[in-house]
Amino acid sequence: MMNADGNILQGKIVLVTGASRGIGRAIARAFVAAGASVILNYREREAEMGRVIDELKKRNKQVVAIRADISNSKDVVKMFGDIKKQFGRIDVLINNAGIRQDSLIVNTAEKDWDNILNVNLKGTFLCLKEAAKLMLASGGRIVNIVSVVGTHGNAGQAAYSASKAGIIGLTKSAAKELGPVGITVNAIAPGLIDTDMVADLTTEQRAKLIKNTPLGRAGTPDEIASAVVFLASDAASYINGQIVGIDGGMIM
Repeated sequence: MMNADGNILQGKIVLVTGASRGIGRAIARAFVAAGASVILNYREREAEMGRVIDELKKRNKQVVAIRADISNSKDVVKMFGDIKKQFGRIDVLINNAGIRQDSLIVNTAEKDWDNILNVNLKGTFLCLKEAAKLMLASGGRIVNIVSVVGTHGNAGQAAYSASKAGIIGLTKSAAKELGPVGITVNAIAPGLIDTDMVADLTTEQRAKLIKNTPLGRAGTPDEIASAVVFLASDAASYINGQIVGIDGGMIM
């Protein structure tokens, strides 16, 4: 993770969705370490979010939290309205919020399909749309967190895979549409990363995933966060429309 001495994003205004735990929390920490003013979005887990805020404010006073359901357009519009009022602009959007609910296709209820697509795909679209409006005048960076299953699929994850594949298509289309006005749009596709989201994997499932990973281990949230900070920095100014796999070589 970027250390506190490398303030490569000093003065930048960054929104991280789904920031209360896991990859989102690691990303928020990395941006604070890089000198950015960070807005942390969350929907629930208020106690966890409070602890994250307390931790990060010790390092950077320009850290705020906004509660919003990203699958609800009214919530998203209000969130970006609040950001505009408080900060005047947004420089970086990290679309990290997402849910996973595994089920075989024949057992997947329509309401579960709708819920996963609404949060993961629709929520990413709504945030990207509102962020782009605020970035039109001065450009910006958008990074979407997808998954290796969005490119290669996985049995038992039809809805989750479809939502992440949809975000990949959205990323590429947005990159072509927004690139001419100075907004880059990229995605990161993690493999097996040690977070709460994969805590329900059986020992056998985890062992199989690690066996299929050339590095022979799971990744860490900090390893994702470092790549996200890079894509948001000036060092990545000519990277656009790319899906960056961070998976230990699982998918080649």
